[in-house]
Amino acid sequence: MLSVRLICVGRLREKFYIDAFNEYTKRLNPYCRFECIELPEVRLGDRPSEAEIAAALDKEADLVVKSIPQGSYLVALCVEGKKLSSEDLALVIRQREGSGKPKLCFIIGSSYGLSDKVKRSSDLCLSMSDMTFPHHLARVMLAEQIYRGFKINEGSSYHK
Repeated sequence: MLSVRLICVGRLREKFYIDAFNEYTKRLNPYCRFECIELPEVRLGDRPSEAEIAAALDKEADLVVKSIPQGSYLVALCVEGKKLSSEDLALVIRQREGSGKPKLCFIIGSSYGLSDKVKRSSDLCLSMSDMTFPHHLARVMLAEQIYRGFKINEGSSYHK
């Protein structure tokens, strides 16, 4: 069975995000070993400098790297990443299921994004859209797309 880990910098606080994410977590249980790791976001002042942001991202990156399971196919969500269709993401999932190392790890950074260190070490940099979304909403959207990928792979009518 495929192991899917979602590493998120920052914690969900709003009940509606928590409820939505928990719903997709529940839906994913029959398809994979799904887990979500929440890491603390480095707190910055109201107007951080570029150097302060870079330092914070590097600190967060150290925690992210420690949370990545060995042998994982690593997908970093970032604005400059590649845009995939739901079917293309389903193919990524299917390929990992058929591989000798069935581990898939997604990373969602903090509100300032991800360190270049994490992006460079990723197998795939993924962009959800040209639009900007709160990273908490991106977590819910990603969980839904992972679920949709499994449903596509089984030939379900969920994906119309």
